[in-house]
Amino acid sequence: MRYLLGFLLFLTVGTSFAQSVSIPLPAQLHHGARDVGMRQFSKQVLQLYREDDAAQYLDNVFRLQLAAGLDAEAVASIRQLRALRAGPVRQPPLYLQYEIYALARQRAAASGTPFTLHWPVVFAEQFGRLDDRTALQAEYAFGSYLPRLRAELDTQLAEIAGQKALPLSDALKLIRAWQVQRAYADFQPQFASALAADDQHRYLIDRHLMIPAEDGTGLASILVRPRQAPVLPTLLTFTIYANDDWAWADAKTMAAHGYASLVSYSRGKGRSSAAIVPFEQDGPDAAAVIGWAAAQPWSDGRVGMYGGSYSGYTQWAALKQRPAALKAIATSATTAPGIDVPMEGGVFLNFMYAWPHYTSSNRGLDEVTYGDSERWNRLNSRWFRSGRAYRELPAIDGAANPVFQRWLQHPRYDAYWQTMIPQEEEFAAIDIPVLVTTGYFDGAQIGALHYFRQHLKYRPDADHSLLIGPYEHFTMQTGVPPQVQGYTPEPSARLDLQALRLDWFDHVFKGAAKPALLADRVNWQVMGADRWRHARTLQAMGNARRRLYLQPGAGNEHRLLATPAQAATTLQQVDYRTRDDADWQPSPKVLNPSLDPHAGLVFRSDVLSEDLELAGPFTAELDFNLNKVDADISIAIYEQTADGNYLDLAYALQRLSHVHDPRQRHLLAPGSTQHVSLRDTRLLGRRLAAGSRVVVTLGVLKQPNLQLNLGSGKAPSDETIADAGTPLRIQWHGSSYVELPVRE
Repeated sequence: MRYLLGFLLFLTVGTSFAQSVSIPLPAQLHHGARDVGMRQFSKQVLQLYREDDAAQYLDNVFRLQLAAGLDAEAVASIRQLRALRAGPVRQPPLYLQYEIYALARQRAAASGTPFTLHWPVVFAEQFGRLDDRTALQAEYAFGSYLPRLRAELDTQLAEIAGQKALPLSDALKLIRAWQVQRAYADFQPQFASALAADDQHRYLIDRHLMIPAEDGTGLASILVRPRQAPVLPTLLTFTIYANDDWAWADAKTMAAHGYASLVSYSRGKGRSSAAIVPFEQDGPDAAAVIGWAAAQPWSDGRVGMYGGSYSGYTQWAALKQRPAALKAIATSATTAPGIDVPMEGGVFLNFMYAWPHYTSSNRGLDEVTYGDSERWNRLNSRWFRSGRAYRELPAIDGAANPVFQRWLQHPRYDAYWQTMIPQEEEFAAIDIPVLVTTGYFDGAQIGALHYFRQHLKYRPDADHSLLIGPYEHFTMQTGVPPQVQGYTPEPSARLDLQALRLDWFDHVFKGAAKPALLADRVNWQVMGADRWRHARTLQAMGNARRRLYLQPGAGNEHRLLATPAQAATTLQQVDYRTRDDADWQPSPKVLNPSLDPHAGLVFRSDVLSEDLELAGPFTAELDFNLNKVDADISIAIYEQTADGNYLDLAYALQRLSHVHDPRQRHLLAPGSTQHVSLRDTRLLGRRLAAGSRVVVTLGVLKQPNLQLNLGSGKAPSDETIADAGTPLRIQWHGSSYVELPVRE
């Protein structure tokens, strides 16, 4: 399916001439020898077809020629079109798949031998001439989904049933569908083996490599190196996501860009026979792989690491070990265990309950179990409705989950989590270039920012570049789609993020120019303005601050005002004993027509009279009193657009007893006034249009997809509904405010 990305089926054919000409349909197209009928019909269309746009003309003509069996003419037309549309130097040759197809058919016809004998030979000749980078891009055009192509052709044939003639525009569509389906059906069965032969010609490949960890445990790995470059820097991704197809795609990509490429799995994954324990051994094991790679005769002694999510975490885990050969890391959507997973702000996230089943139940990945969303939604609902302790999730699920149970033994940011990634002064020793990409809609943004903030705190001159745009967790690994969770990224945000990382590695390892987009340490796409900005620090993203106080209003309509009302309070009451929303699920979108009631109290600004650009991390200073010793809260920033929709901009989750020190729990004194500062939040990067409003929601967490904290003082994982007691009452004082970073 990955080849669909490079496949273009239809281009618009729109001229008055095309609409005015009608062409008789051969009888064979309705019954009998359709191949003969299509060839005859294509020749008829060729005689009549005219088009003023030279590129569009050639794009249609070569297809007509292929369908008519005029292969030499088709090759000539493809080459003319290619010259007309000449693009960047490394752009793959346009329609190479059809050129190879036509050349192979020519040879087959000339020799009277089967097409299948000639296509692999022509492929090797034509495709083999491409340099490695171009070939990597060009291969996508050779793949498509044959049943889909057949269905599209059948649709076209069904539409002409009973017709005796077609307008030229419809004739072109029919022939195009026929030509595409026929070509791919003929050559695609041979493509995989032909591409594998090409790979063997280009690369030295070891798919069965085992690299020893310090204790001798074998770590399953894949190594790919360009044949023509004996000594190279190495790019490594170290991951728990053991999927050889993914690993091969990553390894080949890096090799095609001129690196020795290594993908290694966490211990116990792939061909490794060790126990699978997420997070705990990855740092020392990745460091061992780095040392092994640097010592090989094909290595120039330098290693870079790349990857997203868990593979971003392993880079920081390796850096904690300070392997001398590790010279650069490029992380994306980077998790920080104990900081953003499996809990954020001290609050455990239920989606992480299913994750050990995915990664730790076998040597590969349990896609079926992990993808059973009905099971996990049902588990959330059953647990929430039952009132049983959070620690009993495995018992309610009916399946053991020792990894999750182990995490629950460490509800604070204690030594268990601290041993996994650098701490404090360890960041000061990290003197290599770092690139991090994250997204406004990326749940792991808080982890990526943790590393960024800590690195610069302890090493202010660190070479650490951050890039953020309207991306979610998987976007940075799979590409930027036309829509991201319901939001439409603007043209400036539609980047090839993998290409950017590779250009950055070329800068670090090969002396190439630094990518222009990384103009400063912090680089962000301004949603709503379709532009990028650059600053030296997170605080410098905005050049002013706008303070908005949380003021009570009539009913549920509370206000955001520029001045405080010290004596005013807004009451929030939450009864943990009621569980009538056990089947609730959050919206999968970041742009919604209404706010979810679970967001809590809603505070709105006045309508903006002019555009307002938000840039940087927001902060919140909250004054309140409550009748319990603890609670989990959330605060979120939205834009309410002029048409009434709500765009998620940033949010934070926080257990109040952890806010002053994530390493220790400090219970609150019921009834006394409390003050909490929320800092180190997610980033804002949006130009709000005049006519919009700023909306802030402030809630107490009580929903089935998050751990519950009932405020009894017991460990939240042990609390049951019997510990709920009286409803939580929290009074937010009018001196509470959010402070938004703005660019004026």
